[in-house]
Amino acid sequence: MLADARALGVGPGAVVCLGDIVGYGADPEAVVDLMLGYDAIAVAGNHDYAAAGLLDVEWFNPFARAAAEWTAERLHPAQSRYLSGLPLVREHLGAVLVHASPEDPEEWPYLVSPGDGARAFAAFSTPLCFVGHSHLPAAWSVGSSGPEFAAGPGELPLLAGRRYLVNVGSVGQPRDRDPRAAYALWDAERGTLAIRRVAYDVLTARRKIVAAGLPHYLADRLAWGA
Repeated sequence: MLADARALGVGPGAVVCLGDIVGYGADPEAVVDLMLGYDAIAVAGNHDYAAAGLLDVEWFNPFARAAAEWTAERLHPAQSRYLSGLPLVREHLGAVLVHASPEDPEEWPYLVSPGDGARAFAAFSTPLCFVGHSHLPAAWSVGSSGPEFAAGPGELPLLAGRRYLVNVGSVGQPRDRDPRAAYALWDAERGTLAIRRVAYDVLTARRKIVAAGLPHYLADRLAWGA
């Protein structure tokens, strides 16, 4: 993802992360260090808080719980402090950033359907809000012409007079049956947004998950994109 963005002329000081920096993969220490190295604008995901000991994992499914506990054992104290210090919500360049939803972010609700996103607009006042959590790229918008919803990647012109709620998908573990990593390129000055897909070495990622002793299901789903 970072290489793809660089090839398009995006500078290294423009990384925004919507949480779940750690959680399912076999390289949590390296990923935290990467975010620190890029001085990323980040918010916390539920897996970040779980790995940092701030969230009870009893309500996680067995695979997620196993990954969270494995991750917590491997993070250095400074990395755990970094994750535990991330806010649930922050604003950047006039956009609200939150992992799950601007409405009750600490409850980690999923925004998936047209109605899910439509209800969340009341919880923020900025023209734009970015979310993650579901791993499913999608965009909701409201304006004088009524509400609109579009699932999947693609170009999204940010029109004056409309407000947008955008799920940028997931670099790790996409769940829309496309195993390629998903991320968004946002140009705040031009008012443009594009959700891109990038192929990566899924086989190596799967092998590392299995070698780490994590559940095989977490490796297999990378190939399924589910």
